[in-house]
Amino acid sequence: MKTPEQQTIIESLRTWYRNLIRNSKYRWIVVLGSLLYLVSPFDILPDVFPIVGWLDDGIIATLLVTEVSQLLFEQVNASKKKSKETASHSADAAIATEQVVDVEAVSVS
Repeated sequence: MKTPEQQTIIESLRTWYRNLIRNSKYRWIVVLGSLLYLVSPFDILPDVFPIVGWLDDGIIATLLVTEVSQLLFEQVNASKKKSKETASHSADAAIATEQVVDVEAVSVS
């Protein structure tokens, strides 16, 4: 069971990583840095220690995959929503143009 201090540290690191990756200015730096960290032989916990050495890599990989997939999911949903709005606006415009009737008037004496 985690102590409140450990939980606070883990949540603050997750929040920090999430905010960095959601900032479009730093997104690619964070993604490339995370991938470089995963393939690098230099870790916070060296990989020569079984299980314990793989924890930091697992945490970084999990954070990276979670955040990138969530960003992609949000972009897909935003584009679907935008295309639905565009389709409804064009349908409304088509309906509005169909209701216009031009009539040439002639005077009758």
